[in-house]
Order: sequence, then C-alpha cells, then structure tokens
Amino acid sequence: MRPGVVWLIIGLAFLVTGCAMQKPASNEPPPVNEAAFNLRMDELQTQLSQQCGETASLQQRQLEQQRVFTADVREVGSLLRSLRSDVQQLSTRNEEPVIVREECDLEDNLEGKTLLGRNEWVGLPSVGTYLQARIDSGANTSSLSASDITPFERDGEDWVRFKLALNDDDVVIDAVRDEWIEAPVERRVRIVQASGDDSRPVISLPMTLGPLRENVEFTLNNRSHLEYPVLLGRRFMLDIAVIDVAETYRFDRPEFPGGEPADQAAEDEAADADDTEE
Repeated sequence: MRPGVVWLIIGLAFLVTGCAMQKPASNEPPPVNEAAFNLRMDELQTQLSQQCGETASLQQRQLEQQRVFTADVREVGSLLRSLRSDVQQLSTRNEEPVIVREECDLEDNLEGKTLLGRNEWVGLPSVGTYLQARIDSGANTSSLSASDITPFERDGEDWVRFKLALNDDDVVIDAVRDEWIEAPVERRVRIVQASGDDSRPVISLPMTLGPLRENVEFTLNNRSHLEYPVLLGRRFMLDIAVIDVAETYRFDRPEFPGGEPADQAAEDEAADADDTEE
C-alpha cells in the first residue's frame, strides 16, 4: 500500500473518533436542587423588602414636602388677602391724609372763619327778637320753629305768614311772641319721616350771630317740643363758620327794643347749660 493512502485512512479514523467523543449541545437549564431554590427566593424577598422600604421612605418625604408647601401657599394666600383689603381701603377712602402738627391756638387756623359754640344767641332783625340756637353740622338746612303756617299769594309770588312756635321756657322778646310774620317762599323741601312725607316751605330771613350778618334760609316747622327754636345747619356755616362743641355762647346776645340787656343773658345761658347736662 502506498504511504499517502495510509495517512488518509489514519486521518479519517481520528476524525470519526473525535466526533464520537463530543457531546451534543443542549438549551435546557441545568437542574436546580431545593436548597438552591430556597436560597434564591430568600435573596429575592430581601431585595423586594429593601425596595419597598425605600419606596415608603420616599413617599413619606414627599408627603412632608407637600405639607410644607401647602402651609406656605396658605400663608401667601393670607398675606395676599390682607394686602388686597388694604388696597381696597386705600382706593375707597375719601378722607384727606391725617397730618399731625404741633399744638397751636385753634383760632390761628380758622382761615377767616368764625368759631362758634354748640349753642349761640341769634338775632332776627326783621322780626325784632333774639332766640337761642343749636349749631348742628349734621343738619343740612337751618330750621325755625313756626306755627299757624298759612300760604298766600302776593304780586304773583308764593308767600307764607306764620307765628313763632315757642314754649314757656324759650327766651324771646314778649312783644313778638304772638305776632304774625310774613316772608316770600324761596322753595319747598320734602321731608321723609316714619309717619309719612312732609313738604315744608323755606324762607330767607336776615340773621345776626356775633360778627356775622347773613341772610339765612330756614325751613318752617314746629320745634316747640325741642330744646331750641332755631337750628343752624351746614348751609349756614359753609365757608364762614366752624364749631367748637366744647364751648357755648361765645358771643353776646344781641339787643332789641323791649328786650333785656345783653349782660343779663348769663342767667338764661346757665339754665340752658343745666338742661343740656340733664
């Protein structure tokens, strides 16, 4: 036999032998015993417990942060509401800013206005008498106590005649207590009361009060149940007078024929002060 053939046979023999010794590959997992299975399950349970614990801790931190954030939002909301309220008050306030100055004499700051007490003597030259008056900035129009108010027409214009409505305690010159007074009607005012509406005539009479000489509009109505037969309101005081409610009768009583001298008014003023205190 030739040497080349021999080596070929030997090579084929080794090849067949090698194939017979190699084990076929398999995709099946190796077998697991019970101990390894339990160990693996314990490891997985431990990992799962750790993950659950970390998740719970994260949720707790998030909840605390949410609570802090909610508290901050509520505080900011409260501050905004307070600020909005302050802005609304500033926008709706009609008052002038309050300026605090050093104390000084009130009369130096009257700017040409006359300082009146809460009660004063007034004179009615066209009627011929003095009367006690209450100064009241809460009232708009001045008022004169009148009774027997009778409208009539003169020269095509509306007039009224009336008497002073006085009680026994009112200080007046006796000669005019029951005298008729006539005056043209300037206008009429509508008064709304609980008992119903009332239309009152308004007249204009010259009046004196201390240094003041003014034509004053009076509504006519019966004030005999009140303390003062004359009430002076804002229309009279506008631009000419201010009130010091701590004072009374800052000016002397005017004098008229048939009346008492001005220096004898102190007794009537004292009686008025006693009635006011009661």
